Amino acid sequence: MGKTKGKVESSGPKSIHNRKARFEYEIFEEFEAGIVLVGSEVKSLFNGKGNLTDSYCRVLNSEVWVIQLDIENYTHTSAYQPERRRDRKLLLHRKEIEVIDRKVREKGYSLIPLDVYFKNGKAKLRFGLGRGKAMHDKRQTLAEKDSRREVERARSGKF
Repeated sequence: MGKTKGKVESSGPKSIHNRKARFEYEIFEEFEAGIVLVGSEVKSLFNGKGNLTDSYCRVLNSEVWVIQLDIENYTHTSAYQPERRRDRKLLLHRKEIEVIDRKVREKGYSLIPLDVYFKNGKAKLRFGLGRGKAMHDKRQTLAEKDSRREVERARSGKF
């Protein structure tokens, strides 16, 4: 008789989304970049312990940095605990950095972090090139969302 193995549920890596980004900003173009992290930060992000709410990106000395990205300290480590909101370098090709820097300088766009996720075992950050919305644009976004919700309710027959 063979041993029966119980089901082991492995929770995969959790992605972290910046929910307010698309509400506050109009995103024109998106980019994907790797993030330079230490081991405990990777484990913490794998468990979904990060926050993009107050973070933003900036081009400094031909390098792109994400600033104010909040990654909680990993609980099972004792050796090295990095600062939670330290600046982290993003890994991009030189030509991509030049294009991003030119657009930020010429058109006055901002770099807004959208998502942190894992791809092929590597932590990635998706950020967008966008411009802040005016108050009337935000109201229009809310009105469109409400109308879509009403149409879905009518379609499903629930009121």
